[in-house]
Amino acid sequence: MALGTNTGGAGAGTEVPALSGAPLLGSLHDLRSDSLGTYLRAQQRHGDVVRVSAGPPGMRADLYCVFSPEGVQQVLASEAANFRKDNAFYQEVRESFGNGLLTSQDEDYLRQRRLVQPLFTRRRVDGYAGAVAAETASVVTAWEEALDGIVDVSDEMTHLALRAVARILFGTDVEATADVVARCFPVITDYVLRRGYSPANIPRNWPTPGNRRAAAAMDELYGVCDRIIGQRRRAGADASGEDLLTLLAAARSSDDGGFDDGGFDDTELRDQVLIFLLAGHETTATSLCFALHLLARHPEQQDRAREEITRVLGDRPPQASDLERLPYLSRVVKEAMRLYPAAPVIGRKAVAATRIGGHTVPAGADVILAPWVTHRRPEHWPDPDRFDPDRFTPEAEAGRPRYAWFPFGGGPRACIGQHFSMLESVIALAMILRAYSFEAVDAEIPVSAGITLRTQGPARCRVRRLDTPRAE
Repeated sequence: MALGTNTGGAGAGTEVPALSGAPLLGSLHDLRSDSLGTYLRAQQRHGDVVRVSAGPPGMRADLYCVFSPEGVQQVLASEAANFRKDNAFYQEVRESFGNGLLTSQDEDYLRQRRLVQPLFTRRRVDGYAGAVAAETASVVTAWEEALDGIVDVSDEMTHLALRAVARILFGTDVEATADVVARCFPVITDYVLRRGYSPANIPRNWPTPGNRRAAAAMDELYGVCDRIIGQRRRAGADASGEDLLTLLAAARSSDDGGFDDGGFDDTELRDQVLIFLLAGHETTATSLCFALHLLARHPEQQDRAREEITRVLGDRPPQASDLERLPYLSRVVKEAMRLYPAAPVIGRKAVAATRIGGHTVPAGADVILAPWVTHRRPEHWPDPDRFDPDRFTPEAEAGRPRYAWFPFGGGPRACIGQHFSMLESVIALAMILRAYSFEAVDAEIPVSAGITLRTQGPARCRVRRLDTPRAE
């Protein structure tokens, strides 16, 4: 049996402790009803590496959960080649949203990364600040008409993040795409989740109601993307737009010998667009939603963030260069990502047996990383459920392991859009907090793990326009 590169003899590891479950179905019910709580309980009871079994005999799946920062670093970085995106969940995402940068592997991934990387340099991403500010300004204006001054920040931030990424991707075609994405994405993501976590699935081409609903949503979503891609192709060299789709259509790369390996064909281009829409709006929407709701529940931190915004910006619009001038607001975003990571669970499949934390994870094992759990390890995050942005001062960050906080993944497959996510979040929060004060209506927000972290109810806040007098 092949061994991981840092095993020191994988077979020498002790048996992985198992979370107890029901005799017939193991932990299947627990994972379906509260997967995040199940993983947290597994770590608290059994430590850094835990086996969780789910499903009936003959169809049972064993999940090897790795919770320590050091183990996470092995899986994502130092031994990343040994842990692949070959599990059933990624296959379902791949079949619905295409073989884009999130789901591709091996030479496909390396080629895509070479083509896309130049479009996500810090300088290029900073150029998207104006689009984020424009969409945020629309939200700020719309809230003046909020009924009883109450807004659901989950819905509102999803709308804002989708509009922003659609504007950046499609430019003037934002209106034609945002509504289609908002209508079709929930249908497709629910379909992916049901199939990704099911012990067995019927073929996608069987004419069941669920299959037909998902197929119709994918046809509509693919159709609008293909239409806009066709328009860009026909415009060719005459295209003057600087939207991301135009740049992706023109992208070229070469190997070390200077050989041009071509750009994306139309299907590959659509795959990239779909992945950017998925990863680019749901993740940032989650961070914005919980940052606002946390500040609404913590008025002292809200006032401190607003004071920094007013002192740095005054009345002018925020710019990309302001990101470094708003360190406390950036810490608010990071702490929101710690408590509510947009990707609360990350899956891989082990190629070879690997020793992690003194235990042997076998070849072929489904491996689970859970930022939701690792971000709450009390040895790195004292009083872990407390909201405290000052956990992210430079001094505090330097004192923790690199992978005690990993909302953007890590290693060679770290999220290419992490600077854009931070830029969008800080600009949007700066504009919103300068215009409104927040008070939480819903004290707690139930959540669950989907493709991204999902709210299971409203996240309502009462907002008050700061340039209008308080009603007596």
